[in-house]
Amino acid sequence: MKAAFSILFFLRKPRNYSNGPITIYLRITVDGKRVETATSRDVVPVHWISSAGRAKGNKEETKILNAYLDTLQNQIYEINHQLTVNKVDITAEAIKSRLTGKLEASRMLLEIFAEHNDKIAMLVGKDYAAGTLCRYKTSLKHTFDFIQSKYKANDIDITKINHEFITDYEFYLKSVRKCANNSAVKYIRNFQKIVNICLDNGWLQVNPFLKYKAKVKQVDRIFLNQTELDSISVKNFGTERVNVVKDIFLFCCYTGLAYADVQKLKPSEIVVGVDGEAWISSKRVKTNTAFKIPLLPSALQLIDKYKDHLATRLTARTFPVISNQKMNAYLKEIAEICNINKILTFHIARHTFATTVTLANGVSIESVSKMLGHTNIKTTQHYAKILDVKVGKDMELLRSKYS
Repeated sequence: MKAAFSILFFLRKPRNYSNGPITIYLRITVDGKRVETATSRDVVPVHWISSAGRAKGNKEETKILNAYLDTLQNQIYEINHQLTVNKVDITAEAIKSRLTGKLEASRMLLEIFAEHNDKIAMLVGKDYAAGTLCRYKTSLKHTFDFIQSKYKANDIDITKINHEFITDYEFYLKSVRKCANNSAVKYIRNFQKIVNICLDNGWLQVNPFLKYKAKVKQVDRIFLNQTELDSISVKNFGTERVNVVKDIFLFCCYTGLAYADVQKLKPSEIVVGVDGEAWISSKRVKTNTAFKIPLLPSALQLIDKYKDHLATRLTARTFPVISNQKMNAYLKEIAEICNINKILTFHIARHTFATTVTLANGVSIESVSKMLGHTNIKTTQHYAKILDVKVGKDMELLRSKYS
């Protein structure tokens, strides 16, 4: 609802006034509440037109005085406009404070968000992965689009961020942006970091996330069972490009490497482990967490297959890895040829290593967690929950003891 807003220039005669110029005052009224301040200009009362709020006459000093009052009035209208655009509560005191320069400049949400992202960009490769920056950029874009959609503004004062803003933003992500629940929660958590920056700096006094709870839904991860893994392994696809994708995918099924990790894998990261066998010793791109993985014979064969490949020699990498997008396109083709009724993506290789290759074959969850480079074993436990085959094998051992 638009606030009732008015400006008045007036004279206030001091007690015992007899003659001479007196101070011109400014009154700002918003919704019946008013504030007053001196303009630092004066005029002789006989030369003042109360109804116009201006001095009368054609002298040069009168024109200069009226021009100053016009400028002051225009500044007030501009302040009122800016408060409206930025969705800041319009009060007479707020206008006066901005006019007199007593109030610190407003902190704008998207400006703070963009500054945060600029700092992340400078630390990519050091403290952050490129994918982290990409997620924050996407989160900033979603936040900008939401503010334009709901508030019809290009930015918003951080003091307007409250519980309603957060819940409306979550609804916007799920409805307008068509984000799945967990994706929406991730964007909200990215946004929460910006709110925390505001709280830590004292720009916000109340945490708008106090009564908000993100509800992450458990998602069953897709992985290949042993039959599906074998069907890909024995298949020759006739096209070198498809066979290369197949080999790199299989290598990650045997090692648990994510796309970014196998893409940067160097021959120098294949080392001799504590058992005298070949291991991978590297750091995850996503988290910069160190990991070590003993290499299975099938994985070693694939490394040996590509050690003299032209692309690997030129790039000094272990495999000729193409873009993730192209990899996934070829994997869909591979799944169709092998009659695998699953949406095959490259990351399924990591899930397959965690389930079919390791946990299902008795490797402890602690060892799997360490090889995957998980910083929290709870992440690895998600895989164990979906392994009905492993549960069946464990219970079979128990049955044999009771039979």
